Order: sequence, then C-alpha cells, then structure tokens
Amino acid sequence: MEKNYIVAIDLGGTKIACALTDLEGNIIKENTVPTDAHEGEIKVLERIVSIIEKTLEDSKKSASEVKAIGIGSPGPLDANKGVILDTPNLPFKHVEIVKYIENKFNIKTYLENDANAATIGEYLFGSGKGTKNMVYITVSTGIGAGAIIDGKIYRGATCNALEIGHTSILPDGPKCNCGNYGCLEVLASGTAIAREANKALQEGAESSLRNYEKVTSYEVFKEAEAGDKLACEVVDNALKYLGVGVANAITAFDPEKVVIGGGVSMVGDVLFNKVRQVVKERCFKVLSDNCEVVPASLKTKAGIIGAAAVAIIESR
Repeated sequence: MEKNYIVAIDLGGTKIACALTDLEGNIIKENTVPTDAHEGEIKVLERIVSIIEKTLEDSKKSASEVKAIGIGSPGPLDANKGVILDTPNLPFKHVEIVKYIENKFNIKTYLENDANAATIGEYLFGSGKGTKNMVYITVSTGIGAGAIIDGKIYRGATCNALEIGHTSILPDGPKCNCGNYGCLEVLASGTAIAREANKALQEGAESSLRNYEKVTSYEVFKEAEAGDKLACEVVDNALKYLGVGVANAITAFDPEKVVIGGGVSMVGDVLFNKVRQVVKERCFKVLSDNCEVVPASLKTKAGIIGAAAVAIIESR
C-alpha cells in the first residue's frame, strides 16, 4: 500500500492539534483537544495517541497509509534522540515521546522544536519557499526563531539553536523570565509591549489606553494607530528593539529572507516598515540589500503545517 499521508502533531501547553496531510502539506482532516497538562505526562501521551487514532478514523485512512509522523513541541528537547527534556509548559522531563508514538503505531516519527517546525513549514510551503538560507522569527507572547542553512534546518550542538528571544539587546534592561537581563523577548514581545504600557499607566501617564479595562499589546497597537502618544512611544521602542534583533540575525546568517510570524506580526506594515528601516540602518549594505524581511504565510497554521513539514523533509 502506498504511503501518501503524514500525521502532524502540534503539541502545546494548552492544546494538542493533530492533522492528516498529504505530502504537499495540504490538510485533509484536523482535530484539537485540550492538553490538560496538569494530569501528567502519561495522560498527555495517551491523549496524543487518541487524537491520532480519531484523525485517521475521521479521514477513513489507516496507519499503513501514513509515511511518517511529525511532532512540534516546546523545548528544550533533543530532536536527534526524540526526547522532550524539560519544558515549563508541559509536565515532561526526559520523556521519550518518539519511542512512545512509534511503539503505538509502528510509523517513523520525528520530533522538532516548535519554532524549528514552523521554520521548516515556511521554508517548504510558505514565505521561505524557493530560498536556501532563511531565518524565521515568531513574535508573540515570547520570541522564538529557527534557521535554514543551505537547505537544512540548523539545530546546533544541543538541538536548541536560534534562541534569538534570549539574546542580549540591552545589557541593563528589564529582567527576562530566563534570568538574563535585556533579552529581545523582554523588550519586543507582545508581553513586553503590554508590560511597558501598563507600567506607564501605573506611573500616571495620560493615554487613551485608560479607556480599557485590560491593556494587551493589541490595545497598544490599536491606540498607536489612532495617534496616542504613549502607545506610539511603546510601539516604536519595541519595534526598534525587534529591528535590532533582526539585524543581528541577518548579520550572523546572511539569509535571503527573514520571515516574521506570530500574533504580533499580524499588525502588518507598522511592524515591517520599522524593522526594515532598522535593518537598513544597522546591517552592511550588501547584506540588507540581499535580504527581504517578509510576513509569514502560514499564520495560525504554522504549528501544524510545520509539524507536517518536519515529517515530510525528514522522511524523504
């Protein structure tokens, strides 16, 4: 029987998404269940098995028709050994997830850091298609990244490369959750934008943001667009720092494209125009002229298509 299908798992702290795709990354059927991480690793693993079985059943496909399974997961992890080491959002400590899934289905299974998975997805099927060297950066609650070098994902010595969110941008800046100070993530993520706006409000700043019961990055961008002074300052600072982070990535990797995704990227031109400006100011001309900074294409499907792309590229 021909194996023309891929099972993709996007494993997150709040939900598990599973999709059956073809070998071109097109979704045939998708299901989602809560992770319920508090129940422990065995329950979560059992839930992954159950959602795979349901997705195959809904698609009227059998395991024998599946070429490979791809799993995108928060790190740290060891992609080579198929082990999730210790991640804050899941009750996993040195869990051999690949071995567990392969034993259940007898299908070759591949594990990848979720940011790397999204990178591979954009490389194969999204905005990075046609490149040989690209960097993907996701800007959301936090900031993650991945890189394709000469057509291959770059993992580094411990499979945890491209933690761009935890590179130091402002040495004496705010303390990051990782313990470092002035990380890109603590300066330019959606969380950082909301934090800075709320801090200014608490200190008595005048702003239309006071009209909201809760201020997140969404409200800050909305009021910045309307011309609110405080919101404009917070957004401008955050995007300047993001631009510095992108410029550093371009200087380090010399890619053809930097693809930016994640919830914050959805604001569109205001983000990309500022980042491109900073890149032009801070990179060697030969590097910035050769590199496009573009929006991601896969958007909310980056996780699941990325997991499918991992299985597709690894099983070739």
